[in-house]
Amino acid sequence: MDLRNTVLSMAEWEDLIHRAEIGEVGEPLVNVDHLDSSPYDAIFVGGGAGGRFGSAYLKARGGRQLVIDKWPFLGGSCPHHACVPHHLFSEAAREMDYQRWNAGTLWFPEFDDKRCSILDLVELFKNGRNNAHAFMNWQSKEQLGMEYILNTPATVIDANTVEVAGERYNTRNIVLGTGASTYLPDVPGIEKPGVFDFVSLIEELDYEPSRCVIIGGSKIALEYGSFYQAAGCQTTIVSRSPLMRTASLHHVDEDLRTYVVDGMRKRGVEILEGAQPIEVLGNGKVTGVRVQLADGSERTIDTDFVFIGTGERPKSQPYVDALGVEVDDRGSIVVDSRMRTSVPGVYAIGDLIGSPMEMFKARKCGMTAARNIMGEPYEFDFSEYPDFLHTTYEVTWVGLTEAEARERYDDVVVIQMPPKGLRNEELSLPMAEGSMLYGFTRPELSGFQKAVYDGKTRLLLGAHHVGFGAKDAFQYLDHLIRKGITVDEMGEMNELFLNPDHFIQLSRLRAGQLDLTSL
Repeated sequence: MDLRNTVLSMAEWEDLIHRAEIGEVGEPLVNVDHLDSSPYDAIFVGGGAGGRFGSAYLKARGGRQLVIDKWPFLGGSCPHHACVPHHLFSEAAREMDYQRWNAGTLWFPEFDDKRCSILDLVELFKNGRNNAHAFMNWQSKEQLGMEYILNTPATVIDANTVEVAGERYNTRNIVLGTGASTYLPDVPGIEKPGVFDFVSLIEELDYEPSRCVIIGGSKIALEYGSFYQAAGCQTTIVSRSPLMRTASLHHVDEDLRTYVVDGMRKRGVEILEGAQPIEVLGNGKVTGVRVQLADGSERTIDTDFVFIGTGERPKSQPYVDALGVEVDDRGSIVVDSRMRTSVPGVYAIGDLIGSPMEMFKARKCGMTAARNIMGEPYEFDFSEYPDFLHTTYEVTWVGLTEAEARERYDDVVVIQMPPKGLRNEELSLPMAEGSMLYGFTRPELSGFQKAVYDGKTRLLLGAHHVGFGAKDAFQYLDHLIRKGITVDEMGEMNELFLNPDHFIQLSRLRAGQLDLTSL
């Protein structure tokens, strides 16, 4: 279907995407300028966050790009079945948690678990997700001037040739960005009906689960596990590692981790750390999971729903076969700081190159590849970055933990709320957006925060937060920490009262001290 000289409305795009998803439209959706005889500077294989943003950047720099995706839309997995639904589910979990804790008080009715439906939330998301897809297709064509071919896969022939729907396209460079997929552990019965990951949950769930076992301790295990529990589905997490201590997470402060994990247990989630699944049980459908516990004993957990939270692995094998790109022991394509692979003219971005498998990294990887392709030397170091996850809270952190700071600096000053020496239930702070009622009804639920400073230089080293409304601030805190912001400069900021991240107020209380002490 040639779309080059057609302007579709949002509604028309939504309808076209839907018809392509259900198989009514099987042909490629083509937006290619066939009158332009100039060569492509880059073909982006994969139209997710990295491919779309990289294409837009290369186009803005005066280059010619083509982005190809097997799906009938740009934007990749995030709006389709990854980060967007997880944010929706996390928001729903927050609301259900709030209503459950306040049930029967003030104007809150008694809480009815029967009205909380995982399946209803999945259907709500599916019914609305094509709006984001439609916008990205429309924006990329009408506003950004990008060329693309959708609804058909690309086959990489060599470092300068890509085949799409039987036609070959030549290019100076190829940018690989086809993402990752869930890693399925080698557990007998793992393929049984009733075992889901975040993709099949969206596409295949057709019943309301009442009991859930999550295999793995990744971010997604905490996030989806908190949602399931909040929706009234009794949830058990089986994890080899302590939660929030997996290899993919860095700079997790122990006090923050303790608050989060204790909070999940307080809400009824059963957490089995140091445990591993032996077998998924069931006769045609999942009925339970046999688990080896940390002490070596075995236990069978009855369940009608198993969720895989073991993380993802890059989908790199086609490029190993076609191009011989170098990969590491997890299958991640090895790149340098300019996103160049071991094959000249071939770049890789996003989840294909391994952790962190985050949206910001994918977008900036695409931009980095584009800038280098257009002759601008540009490097991207993503070894340090602000991080977050959801439980029924927003959990956000950036920079060093207290323990890491004490290993590197002689004089570490900690400002935190609640302060050391006070129990959570003794203090209704930090109290701000989303936790004001908690502050007056259940202070222990109002959150946690910590700022870590170097007492000698007075520089902010790290910030850690559990609560609501502060998450967006951490991308700016990350920038300020990199630039080098002091406790005195933090204290000079103009905060909004009561702002979710109390770091400004607390820093101001210590900024007057010539010799900093903890607060």
